[in-house]
Amino acid sequence: MNKRQAIIKKLAKRAKARDNKKEKPKVGAKERYISKAERATLEAAEAAQNQAEAASSEHAPDA
Repeated sequence: MNKRQAIIKKLAKRAKARDNKKEKPKVGAKERYISKAERATLEAAEAAQNQAEAASSEHAPDA
């Protein structure tokens, strides 16, 4: 490999490394891990919200 080819190869390698640093959206990316405790708090909050909606719909006058 001559000197010019070696320089071109090195520049291409650097350019590829710069491109890899940029954040690219992953097509099949997994969602972040949610622990059992965090899941329980989310479910409790959702249940409380559902109860509040049900309670408010019971007290609302029918039209």
